[in-house]
Amino acid sequence: MAQAGSIARTAGRAGRRLLSSAPALFGVLVFTFLLMRVLPGDPAVFFASGPNAGKAEIEALRAQMGLDKPIPEQLVRYLGDIGTGQLGRSMTTGQPVLADLRERLPASLELTFSALLIALLLSVPLGVVAALRPGSPIDHGVRLLCALGVCVPTFVSGLLLIYVFYYLLGYAPDPTGRIDVFAASPPNITSFLLIDFALTGDWAGWRAAASQLVLPAVTMALFVIAPLARITRASMLAVLGSEFIRTARSVGLSRPRVIVTYALRNAILPVLTIAGIVFSTMLGANVLVEKVFSWPGVASYALDALLASDYAPVQGFVLLMAAIFVTVNLVVDILYGIADPRVSVT
Repeated sequence: MAQAGSIARTAGRAGRRLLSSAPALFGVLVFTFLLMRVLPGDPAVFFASGPNAGKAEIEALRAQMGLDKPIPEQLVRYLGDIGTGQLGRSMTTGQPVLADLRERLPASLELTFSALLIALLLSVPLGVVAALRPGSPIDHGVRLLCALGVCVPTFVSGLLLIYVFYYLLGYAPDPTGRIDVFAASPPNITSFLLIDFALTGDWAGWRAAASQLVLPAVTMALFVIAPLARITRASMLAVLGSEFIRTARSVGLSRPRVIVTYALRNAILPVLTIAGIVFSTMLGANVLVEKVFSWPGVASYALDALLASDYAPVQGFVLLMAAIFVTVNLVVDILYGIADPRVSVT
């Protein structure tokens, strides 16, 4: 009964957090809508058939897209469509924006989750080792690695990885998307290729999809290792100097138990916060990686729409990123409560 009551309270608090985020999402909707209208370029001119399209054809297309109405009326109609779950239709692909995002989001999520997992598996041990030996050559090496990771842009590191591992060594497959063009795709169960291949037992296909994923995931991970390793190091140094760690050592607890059970568990809380922020940032800012590796994700989809002055996909993408950011923050708060029961979701 007590556990059920705790779950109910957590669900209620999570619901209140989601409701409190509604004004922010509304502000994002309005700001993005107005921003797209003040940017230079006329989508009707861009999508008119041929460079010699007449004024009548352009005006007809503007009326079809609803751009001939006053901006307040356009905004009211747009908010009404959002309320009914309609994000509009992309003039670039000819498909509903919601369908395009649903098709491309799993590719971005699979890439981002893989990159974040690689980054955490590397950055947390590096930060812990650097904190345990402050001022040592290991500490200086970790800090140098973090500095290099921040300084090198993602498209540069991506091109370098392609040049070395695909062109020179031949270890990596063609950087042409999620799966080789000659390979068969798995049945669409979850839209995550690694999961779908595993569920169908096609391990040869799983290895092929994983090999396509390695280079873009490593490219994204290299850029976010630095903030994660730095916050891990700083948090571990603060915890290792605290009173309860000295007490744990004085009563004769083993060094691994002190480090893992007491120090790392308390130091991981700031890392969770940074990991949530990093995940949201990676998902929206991985457009260069998606372009370099021809990855069919939502970021490259939004960039193509922005270059074409295609309003609906850009607005849908921004709304999606805002919703994911709110969800990630809520998940981080819940993980806080799991890592430290004294923390609650309010």
